[in-house]
Amino acid sequence: MDSLREQWLILISTPIYFIIIGLEILLSHLGHRKAYTLKDTITNLYLMLVNSGIDLTFRIVYLAILQYFFLHAVMQWHNAFLYWMILLLAEDFLYYWLHRFDHKIRFFWATHVTHHSSEKLNFSVGFRSSVFQPLYRFIYFIPLAWFGFRPVDIVFMYSATQIWGIFVHTEMIGKMGWLEHILVTPSHHRVHHASNPKYLDKNMGMFLIVWDKLFGTFQEELPKEKYQTIKYGLTKNIENQNAVTIIFHEWRQMWKDVFQRGISFRQRLGYLFGPPGWSHDGSRMTSDELRASEKIGEGACNEIPIDPIIVNQLIPNSISKAP
Repeated sequence: MDSLREQWLILISTPIYFIIIGLEILLSHLGHRKAYTLKDTITNLYLMLVNSGIDLTFRIVYLAILQYFFLHAVMQWHNAFLYWMILLLAEDFLYYWLHRFDHKIRFFWATHVTHHSSEKLNFSVGFRSSVFQPLYRFIYFIPLAWFGFRPVDIVFMYSATQIWGIFVHTEMIGKMGWLEHILVTPSHHRVHHASNPKYLDKNMGMFLIVWDKLFGTFQEELPKEKYQTIKYGLTKNIENQNAVTIIFHEWRQMWKDVFQRGISFRQRLGYLFGPPGWSHDGSRMTSDELRASEKIGEGACNEIPIDPIIVNQLIPNSISKAP
């Protein structure tokens, strides 16, 4: 029964994916927007297939772990409507924290970075998966099993909300009125995929935007007259992309950083578990430092006096000490 329910979800969503992707390709060509390239789309499908293969292979393991906690659950549910409503809210809440930690801890960013590596934004980018995420994603959902939600229902709910998460990867849909206050919309998710400093690490939700508003990670998409045009991709995009580098480039760089000579054990841990962009010598910038640097630049343009001591605290040494 549970397997049949998931199969129905796939059967219903798959033709919808083909239709909306086909329409988006057609509309983007008619409007000369070039939303798709063949190489980028093939990369999206490749990453989806690798992710799906890992997920299916590892599924028996994480379902067994979730089942263990379900068998030791601290409560039972007797109201079906309440069961599914709370599961939706709780799963989306936990996904928000999974996604936030993927952005804020470099060890997890090394996996999630693949999803942000496209310089395009279209429906097919929604399939550009974080390849190794199935190996640890279930850990965030253990509390759901412990509170009496069946593992197969947890997996089903994640798959259902992920469908919405795919649909918000587009430039074709503008703002959606009152829904902007409740749901993650294409406008919100364009911000999430932008590499502009103001937009980095914002709008982490999958289905509901309320978590971002509650926990301080919300950023509205601003019109061009108020801020820069959105630029998609990474702050430093991958050179020489291929089937291997697209998945492992950040892991390779992290290995080099951790095992470089002349740094302390604590600094090595910083390269593993600090925020992406952290460096012991200030040679790189985190998202917070990039935002601070941008604000300082804006202040200088507006001729606002700025304390040089604050500048030196906010900008890494390699920049603040540049001649």
